[in-house]
Amino acid sequence: MAEDDPLLRSREGAVLRATFNRPARRNALNGALFGALEDLIADCAADRSIRAVVLAGAGGHFCAGLDLTELAEGEAALARNRRMGAILAGLSGLPQVVVAAVEGAAHAGGLGLACAADLVFAAADARFAAPETRRGLVAAQILPWIARRTGRSEAARLVLQAHVVDAAEAARIGLVHGVAPDAKALSALVGAVLRDVQQGAPEALAETKALLAALGPVVPDGYAEAGAQAFARCAAGSEAAEGIAAFRAKRLPVWAS
Repeated sequence: MAEDDPLLRSREGAVLRATFNRPARRNALNGALFGALEDLIADCAADRSIRAVVLAGAGGHFCAGLDLTELAEGEAALARNRRMGAILAGLSGLPQVVVAAVEGAAHAGGLGLACAADLVFAAADARFAAPETRRGLVAAQILPWIARRTGRSEAARLVLQAHVVDAAEAARIGLVHGVAPDAKALSALVGAVLRDVQQGAPEALAETKALLAALGPVVPDGYAEAGAQAFARCAAGSEAAEGIAAFRAKRLPVWAS
């Protein structure tokens, strides 16, 4: 499967499948994938013939988060983090039902993308983590979406302990709605959910999503910009330089050794 298109789309009736397509990088988010996600959101918002959107990843992984080979500093880091916040809000705000089908890694930004979906299902091999602090960074834009999914207490543990959570634990804390034993069973589970969803009237589903959003904002006023600023500060600091170097060298950073 070629990686020249970072986001593969396929249409199955009223269902649009969007597959992150950077398998050699575990579908890590780079500039091209950011742009493809922005285009996806705009296209889905304009096409009400789409009833549901399924997010998945190629090559056995969902999304490993930001591609650290493209980590920027200063204004570039600020802009990238602002884009991430807008993508998460855009996915959540779509009139369609958004379903995440997770295999393998859903880390950092990948975890955020899963949490921004309306429904999340995982294969037994799925692994979830918010490892930013171990890299000298902060889980800025994804934090409100994790908190929406799991509640603030479990979100605090995920972003502070920064450990890897398996699929069974993810189900226990409410991070995912269901777990399937393997990829084939996950596909069948998602298919059954999509059939249920399409029993609902399109406008009624869209209005229901709007009512859920009206229960209270996921991201408080001012938070997105504060998060972007915090991420940019950390990305430019010595801790990020050491944390990312340690990650690439597969060693502990100095503060953990």
